[in-house]
Amino acid sequence: MTSTTDLLKVRDLDVQYGPAVALRDVSFDLPPNSALAVLGPNGAGKSTLARTLSGLVPPVRGSIELDGRNIAGRSPEYIRRTGLVHLPEGRGVFAGLTVLENLRMATMGDRRRRTESLNRALEIFPVLGERAGQAAGTLSGGEQQMLSLARALMVNPRLVIADEMSLGLAPKMVDVVFESLQRARAAGVAVLMIEQFATRALDFADRCLILQRGRVAWTGPADDAGSELLHRYLGDTTAA
Repeated sequence: MTSTTDLLKVRDLDVQYGPAVALRDVSFDLPPNSALAVLGPNGAGKSTLARTLSGLVPPVRGSIELDGRNIAGRSPEYIRRTGLVHLPEGRGVFAGLTVLENLRMATMGDRRRRTESLNRALEIFPVLGERAGQAAGTLSGGEQQMLSLARALMVNPRLVIADEMSLGLAPKMVDVVFESLQRARAAGVAVLMIEQFATRALDFADRCLILQRGRVAWTGPADDAGSELLHRYLGDTTAA
């Protein structure tokens, strides 16, 4: 039986691009302050799922409830206001602006609220305070992802969708990304993670959902997604 305290509930989700089926009968739950690793081979529908949850792609069937409110098919702006922030593949920062300017642009609230949000972001990520006057484009890849996440947290989200945040980063910078996401969880934010490093994602997450050809191939506790299961569904390269 599904818990009534789940932050996100997805039921029977179908998504199509014209006649092509991208997602079919996708259902899962995500409790508050938890982490879900969404894994699967290329073309499995992972990024389509993220884009649908955040309102960038409309579903043709199914429901998406965030904190009891059905957000399926609503605008990205509406969904963001309800507490879901999508960090798409890519850094998502303004390279020519300073770190501080990037953070200030993340919220358009009143001055007091803006200051509180800025202080909160710098408390979670103190290294950004040290880089406040530095152009965002001169940060390392991992630090840019940290800045992107800090910008998202300034709007006090309930749920962050992290879509391939470690893509193209050196191993040391991948550590920075995972540490940043862990800090977000410590601040009370739930995380839905789409990640190329399956074993790292499973170490981070509470639960795992494996997509294959747009359908849920397996779901369960992250600790139960052993190497045999990963190789069966993801293949040798993706499961590593």
